[in-house]
Amino acid sequence: MNLRRSPKGQAMPGPVQPFGKEAFEKIDHTAVRWLGGAGIYINSRGTNIMIDPVMEGFDMDMLFDSPILPPDVPSLDALLVTHIDNDHFSRPTCKDLLGACRSYHAPQYVAEVMREEGIPGTGHDIHETFEVNDIKVTLTPADHDWQNFVPEFQYRHWAKEDYCGFWLETPDGIIWTPGDSRLLEEQLHMPDPDVILFDFADNMVHITFEGAVKLANTYPNAELVLIHWGTVDAPNMNTFNGDPETLVPRVMNPERIHALAPGEPLILTRK
Repeated sequence: MNLRRSPKGQAMPGPVQPFGKEAFEKIDHTAVRWLGGAGIYINSRGTNIMIDPVMEGFDMDMLFDSPILPPDVPSLDALLVTHIDNDHFSRPTCKDLLGACRSYHAPQYVAEVMREEGIPGTGHDIHETFEVNDIKVTLTPADHDWQNFVPEFQYRHWAKEDYCGFWLETPDGIIWTPGDSRLLEEQLHMPDPDVILFDFADNMVHITFEGAVKLANTYPNAELVLIHWGTVDAPNMNTFNGDPETLVPRVMNPERIHALAPGEPLILTRK
Protein backbone atom coordinates (compact mmCIF):
# COMPACT_ATOMS: atom_id res chain seq x y z
CA MET A 1 0.00 0.00 0.00
CA ASN A 2 1.22 3.45 -0.90
CA LEU A 3 0.63 5.20 2.42
CA ARG A 4 1.94 8.44 3.84
CA ARG A 5 1.67 10.14 7.22
CA SER A 6 0.45 13.64 7.96
CA PRO A 7 2.61 15.90 10.14
CA LYS A 8 0.34 14.83 13.02
CA GLY A 9 0.88 11.13 12.28
CA GLN A 10 -2.44 10.39 10.58
CA ALA A 11 -2.43 7.71 7.87
CA MET A 12 -2.92 9.25 4.42
CA PRO A 13 -3.24 7.80 0.90
CA GLY A 14 -0.76 8.34 -1.89
CA PRO A 15 -0.82 11.54 -3.95
CA VAL A 16 -4.09 12.55 -5.59
CA GLN A 17 -4.56 11.35 -9.17
CA PRO A 18 -6.75 14.02 -10.79
CA PHE A 19 -9.07 13.00 -13.61
CA GLY A 20 -11.39 14.82 -15.98
CA LYS A 21 -14.04 14.30 -18.62
CA GLU A 22 -12.11 11.48 -20.29
CA ALA A 23 -12.94 9.24 -17.31
CA PHE A 24 -16.68 9.54 -18.08
CA GLU A 25 -16.51 8.12 -21.60
CA LYS A 26 -17.87 4.69 -22.54
CA ILE A 27 -15.45 1.91 -21.58
CA ASP A 28 -15.44 -1.90 -21.85
CA HIS A 29 -15.18 -2.52 -18.10
CA THR A 30 -16.14 -0.95 -14.76
CA ALA A 31 -13.81 1.51 -13.03
CA VAL A 32 -14.21 2.42 -9.36
CA ARG A 33 -12.51 5.56 -8.07
CA TRP A 34 -12.33 6.77 -4.46
CA LEU A 35 -12.99 10.51 -4.25
CA GLY A 36 -11.91 10.83 -0.62
CA GLY A 37 -14.00 10.42 2.53
CA ALA A 38 -16.89 8.11 1.66
CA GLY A 39 -17.15 9.40 -1.91
CA ILE A 40 -17.00 7.01 -4.85
CA TYR A 41 -17.20 7.48 -8.61
CA ILE A 42 -18.15 4.49 -10.78
CA ASN A 43 -18.03 4.31 -14.58
CA SER A 44 -19.62 1.01 -15.58
CA ARG A 45 -19.38 0.68 -19.37
CA GLY A 46 -20.40 4.30 -19.81
CA THR A 47 -22.98 4.54 -16.99
CA ASN A 48 -21.63 7.12 -14.55
CA ILE A 49 -22.63 7.10 -10.88
CA MET A 50 -21.31 8.90 -7.81
CA ILE A 51 -22.02 7.86 -4.23
CA ASP A 52 -21.72 10.41 -1.39
CA PRO A 53 -19.37 12.78 -3.24
CA VAL A 54 -18.00 15.68 -1.18
CA MET A 55 -15.95 17.69 -3.66
CA GLU A 56 -16.15 21.06 -1.94
CA GLY A 57 -17.44 23.04 1.01
CA PHE A 58 -16.77 20.61 3.87
CA ASP A 59 -16.63 22.29 7.28
CA MET A 60 -13.42 20.65 8.55
CA ASP A 61 -9.83 20.90 7.36
CA MET A 62 -8.93 18.38 4.66
CA LEU A 63 -5.68 16.54 4.00
CA PHE A 64 -5.96 16.75 0.20
CA ASP A 65 -8.03 18.32 -2.56
CA SER A 66 -10.71 16.42 -4.47
CA PRO A 67 -9.42 14.65 -7.62
CA ILE A 68 -12.26 16.31 -9.56
CA LEU A 69 -14.47 19.36 -9.01
CA PRO A 70 -18.12 19.77 -10.08
CA PRO A 71 -17.41 22.04 -13.10
CA ASP A 72 -15.21 19.28 -14.55
CA VAL A 73 -17.94 16.60 -14.39
CA PRO A 74 -19.46 16.38 -17.89
CA SER A 75 -22.39 14.13 -17.00
CA LEU A 76 -23.70 11.77 -14.35
CA ASP A 77 -26.49 9.27 -14.75
CA ALA A 78 -27.11 9.22 -11.00
CA LEU A 79 -25.86 10.55 -7.69
CA LEU A 80 -26.64 8.36 -4.67
CA VAL A 81 -26.63 9.59 -1.06
CA THR A 82 -26.66 7.18 1.88
CA HIS A 83 -27.70 9.59 4.65
CA ILE A 84 -27.97 13.19 5.81
CA ASP A 85 -24.53 13.79 7.41
CA ASN A 86 -22.61 16.48 5.54
CA ASP A 87 -19.61 14.22 4.94
CA HIS A 88 -22.00 12.19 2.76
CA PHE A 89 -24.75 14.59 1.65
CA SER A 90 -22.80 17.61 0.41
CA ARG A 91 -25.35 20.23 -0.48
CA PRO A 92 -22.77 22.39 -2.32
CA THR A 93 -21.60 19.43 -4.41
CA CYS A 94 -25.13 18.26 -5.25
CA LYS A 95 -26.23 21.76 -6.23
CA ASP A 96 -23.17 22.42 -8.35
CA LEU A 97 -23.79 19.16 -10.24
CA LEU A 98 -27.39 20.04 -11.12
CA GLY A 99 -26.48 20.84 -14.72
CA ALA A 100 -24.66 17.54 -15.19
CA CYS A 101 -26.60 15.01 -13.09
CA ARG A 102 -29.68 13.28 -14.49
CA SER A 103 -31.01 11.86 -11.21
CA TYR A 104 -30.49 11.94 -7.44
CA HIS A 105 -31.43 9.00 -5.20
CA ALA A 106 -31.52 8.65 -1.42
CA PRO A 107 -33.61 7.33 1.48
CA GLN A 108 -37.02 8.99 1.68
CA TYR A 109 -36.13 11.59 4.33
CA VAL A 110 -32.88 12.63 2.66
CA ALA A 111 -34.66 13.00 -0.68
CA GLU A 112 -37.26 15.20 1.01
CA VAL A 113 -34.47 17.47 2.31
CA MET A 114 -32.90 17.47 -1.15
CA ARG A 115 -36.12 18.76 -2.68
CA GLU A 116 -36.35 21.50 -0.03
CA GLU A 117 -32.85 22.53 -1.18
CA GLY A 118 -33.86 22.62 -4.86
CA ILE A 119 -32.24 19.27 -5.67
CA PRO A 120 -34.63 16.84 -7.44
CA GLY A 121 -34.17 13.91 -5.09
CA THR A 122 -36.01 10.63 -5.61
CA GLY A 123 -36.75 8.86 -2.33
CA HIS A 124 -36.56 5.11 -1.84
CA ASP A 125 -37.41 2.61 0.89
CA ILE A 126 -34.92 0.14 2.34
CA HIS A 127 -34.77 -2.98 0.12
CA GLU A 128 -36.31 -1.05 -2.77
CA THR A 129 -34.67 -1.56 -6.17
CA PHE A 130 -34.35 0.85 -9.07
CA GLU A 131 -32.33 0.91 -12.26
CA VAL A 132 -29.74 3.30 -13.62
CA ASN A 133 -29.39 2.20 -17.24
CA ASP A 134 -28.18 -1.41 -16.99
CA ILE A 135 -27.19 -1.18 -13.32
CA LYS A 136 -29.61 -2.53 -10.74
CA VAL A 137 -29.42 -0.61 -7.45
CA THR A 138 -30.93 -1.83 -4.16
CA LEU A 139 -30.99 0.00 -0.83
CA THR A 140 -29.59 -2.11 2.01
CA PRO A 141 -30.25 -1.42 5.71
CA ALA A 142 -27.91 0.62 7.90
CA ASP A 143 -27.88 1.55 11.60
CA HIS A 144 -26.39 5.01 12.21
CA ASP A 145 -28.99 7.05 14.15
CA TRP A 146 -26.47 8.90 16.33
CA GLN A 147 -28.56 12.10 16.18
CA ASN A 148 -31.13 10.54 18.53
CA PHE A 149 -28.54 10.75 21.32
CA VAL A 150 -27.39 14.34 20.74
CA PRO A 151 -29.80 16.99 22.13
CA GLU A 152 -29.24 19.57 19.39
CA PHE A 153 -30.35 17.05 16.75
CA GLN A 154 -33.43 15.78 18.56
CA TYR A 155 -35.78 18.05 16.60
CA ARG A 156 -37.12 14.85 14.99
CA HIS A 157 -36.93 11.13 15.58
CA TRP A 158 -34.24 9.64 13.39
CA ALA A 159 -35.50 6.33 12.03
CA LYS A 160 -33.39 3.41 10.86
CA GLU A 161 -34.77 3.89 7.33
CA ASP A 162 -33.20 7.37 7.15
CA TYR A 163 -29.83 5.64 6.51
CA CYS A 164 -28.91 3.07 3.90
CA GLY A 165 -26.27 1.27 1.94
CA PHE A 166 -26.37 0.67 -1.81
CA TRP A 167 -25.97 -2.67 -3.61
CA LEU A 168 -25.08 -2.15 -7.28
CA GLU A 169 -25.30 -5.02 -9.74
CA THR A 170 -23.14 -3.99 -12.70
CA PRO A 171 -22.24 -5.96 -15.85
CA ASP A 172 -18.81 -6.60 -14.31
CA GLY A 173 -19.78 -7.54 -10.77
CA ILE A 174 -21.52 -6.44 -7.60
CA ILE A 175 -20.35 -3.31 -5.78
CA TRP A 176 -21.66 -2.77 -2.24
CA THR A 177 -21.37 0.16 0.08
CA PRO A 178 -22.90 -0.75 3.46
CA GLY A 179 -22.91 2.97 4.32
CA ASP A 180 -22.10 4.35 7.74
CA SER A 181 -23.50 1.64 9.98
CA ARG A 182 -23.06 -0.40 13.07
CA LEU A 183 -22.58 -4.01 12.01
CA LEU A 184 -25.96 -5.64 11.34
CA GLU A 185 -26.66 -9.37 11.25
CA GLU A 186 -28.31 -8.94 7.85
CA GLN A 187 -25.05 -7.54 6.47
CA LEU A 188 -23.41 -10.90 7.19
CA HIS A 189 -25.89 -12.86 5.06
CA MET A 190 -25.74 -11.14 1.68
CA PRO A 191 -24.87 -12.79 -1.63
CA ASP A 192 -21.14 -12.55 -2.23
CA PRO A 193 -20.22 -9.05 -3.46
CA ASP A 194 -17.26 -8.52 -5.75
CA VAL A 195 -16.30 -5.16 -4.23
CA ILE A 196 -17.09 -3.70 -0.80
CA LEU A 197 -16.64 0.04 -0.30
CA PHE A 198 -15.16 -0.59 3.08
CA ASP A 199 -15.59 1.67 6.11
CA PHE A 200 -13.35 0.45 8.92
CA ALA A 201 -13.78 3.36 11.36
CA ASP A 202 -13.34 2.13 14.92
CA ASN A 203 -16.29 4.17 16.13
CA MET A 204 -19.38 3.10 18.07
CA VAL A 205 -21.85 4.50 15.52
CA HIS A 206 -19.81 3.10 12.64
CA ILE A 207 -18.87 -0.52 12.10
CA THR A 208 -15.98 -0.56 14.64
CA PHE A 209 -12.64 -2.12 13.76
CA GLU A 210 -13.65 -5.59 14.99
CA GLY A 211 -16.93 -5.33 13.10
CA ALA A 212 -15.05 -4.37 9.95
CA VAL A 213 -12.76 -7.38 10.27
CA LYS A 214 -15.79 -9.64 10.74
CA LEU A 215 -17.49 -8.22 7.65
CA ALA A 216 -14.33 -8.53 5.56
CA ASN A 217 -13.78 -12.15 6.56
CA THR A 218 -17.43 -13.04 5.93
CA TYR A 219 -16.78 -12.22 2.27
CA PRO A 220 -13.16 -13.39 1.87
CA ASN A 221 -13.02 -12.90 -1.91
CA ALA A 222 -14.47 -9.37 -2.10
CA GLU A 223 -12.11 -6.59 -3.07
CA LEU A 224 -12.02 -4.02 -0.26
CA VAL A 225 -11.85 -0.39 -1.39
CA LEU A 226 -11.09 1.54 1.78
CA ILE A 227 -13.21 4.61 2.48
CA HIS A 228 -13.82 7.00 5.38
CA TRP A 229 -10.13 7.36 6.26
CA GLY A 230 -7.14 9.59 5.56
CA THR A 231 -9.14 12.57 4.23
CA VAL A 232 -10.17 14.83 7.12
CA ASP A 233 -7.44 16.40 9.24
CA ALA A 234 -8.69 14.82 12.47
CA PRO A 235 -6.04 12.56 14.04
CA ASN A 236 -7.94 12.44 17.33
CA MET A 237 -11.31 11.47 15.82
CA ASN A 238 -11.65 7.74 15.22
CA THR A 239 -14.46 8.42 12.73
CA PHE A 240 -11.88 9.71 10.26
CA ASN A 241 -8.45 8.38 11.20
CA GLY A 242 -8.40 4.67 10.39
CA ASP A 243 -5.03 3.16 9.50
CA PRO A 244 -5.10 0.63 6.62
CA GLU A 245 -1.99 -1.14 7.90
CA THR A 246 -3.92 -2.38 10.94
CA LEU A 247 -6.19 -4.41 8.66
CA VAL A 248 -3.45 -6.44 7.00
CA PRO A 249 -2.78 -8.98 9.80
CA ARG A 250 -6.49 -9.44 10.56
CA VAL A 251 -8.12 -9.74 7.13
CA MET A 252 -8.17 -12.96 5.14
CA ASN A 253 -6.48 -12.62 1.74
CA PRO A 254 -5.06 -9.17 2.61
CA GLU A 255 -3.92 -8.58 -0.97
CA ARG A 256 -7.53 -7.55 -1.69
CA ILE A 257 -7.21 -4.47 0.55
CA HIS A 258 -7.04 -1.41 -1.71
CA ALA A 259 -5.91 1.84 -0.12
CA LEU A 260 -6.42 3.70 -3.37
CA ALA A 261 -5.05 7.15 -3.96
CA PRO A 262 -7.89 9.62 -4.53
CA GLY A 263 -8.83 9.35 -8.20
CA GLU A 264 -6.96 6.07 -8.79
CA PRO A 265 -9.13 3.49 -10.61
CA LEU A 266 -9.79 -0.09 -9.56
CA ILE A 267 -10.80 -2.03 -12.68
CA LEU A 268 -13.50 -4.71 -12.72
CA THR A 269 -14.05 -6.92 -15.75
CA ARG A 270 -16.71 -9.53 -16.48
CA LYS A 271 -15.78 -12.88 -14.96
